[in-house]
Amino acid sequence: MKRVTIGEIAERAGVSIGAVSYALNGRPGVSEETRRRILEIADRLGWRPSLAARSLSASRAHSVGLILARPADTLGVEPFFMRFISGLERELSGRRVGLLLQVVGDHAAAVEAIRRWWAERRVDGLVVTDLYAQDARLPVIEELGVPAVLAGRPRADSGLGAVWADDTAAVDSSVDYLVALGHRRIARVSGLPALDHTRVRVAAFRAAVLRHGLGEPRVVETDYTAEEGARATRALLSRPDRPTAILYDNDVMAVAALNVAQEMGIAVPAELSLLAGDDSQLCVLVRPALTALSWDIQAYGLHTAQVLLELIDGLPPRSHQERTPVLTVRGSTGAAPAG
Repeated sequence: MKRVTIGEIAERAGVSIGAVSYALNGRPGVSEETRRRILEIADRLGWRPSLAARSLSASRAHSVGLILARPADTLGVEPFFMRFISGLERELSGRRVGLLLQVVGDHAAAVEAIRRWWAERRVDGLVVTDLYAQDARLPVIEELGVPAVLAGRPRADSGLGAVWADDTAAVDSSVDYLVALGHRRIARVSGLPALDHTRVRVAAFRAAVLRHGLGEPRVVETDYTAEEGARATRALLSRPDRPTAILYDNDVMAVAALNVAQEMGIAVPAELSLLAGDDSQLCVLVRPALTALSWDIQAYGLHTAQVLLELIDGLPPRSHQERTPVLTVRGSTGAAPAG
């Protein structure tokens, strides 16, 4: 099929090629009525911009990068990232910007990919997720001058913009709710200890437990997988002073914990309350359905993309705070067992 040219659009609209160029590129120089008419004609003719020409003229790749440093097989069962990427795509596709995704094993491989992509002009900017307390990617990004946004809280060691939610307030509300139900033995199954948001959540949990006078906080570290979540749950429930409530860093581990409780003959919620740190369809497909911290992860991805695209367009870096996750109470939590 023959490619539609701006000359054909100009002829059909009865205007100059320059006017068509102004209208299609969103530049001043034509009236709004003329711009609208040109865009309508271009759409009817099936015109699409040449990405190669746009990239050469604007020195842009018209794509942004997302490098995930985690095992690839965990992504298939991790609803969080699928929803986050969906949110990114909602904004990027509307701006005709592609998303270049790569999964690597560690931060050393991520740094190598960042350097290669930037040298080859394959991306205009980066979304940085799963931030470590000591993160080797950030100095490299700033050294290269790559536009980037952090999917996590702002950091004192970086001037990059950030999009984040208040994990401390979310954890506080979870512990407060369980204490209100009468629970005194509350444990937490956390994610990777090197991750910045894991450290924030664990610190918030410890502070909340101590604030309520519940003794030494119990935290078991995992890698976020269902297998590790099940292992941690078995260990906690095998103790003579087993917890009556457990909070999990994500939905996958909470679902695995429900299976372990059923396997061990421990009734949920009569003998044990379970609470997931992320909400997803997984939480409502099990019985009892899981109480969870809910927030709009697609909006999180969309806002992250918006902040990054603003930076690529030359605006100064900014940060954006999402709404604090709220507790969605379902059947997996209840009053603490007597005694």
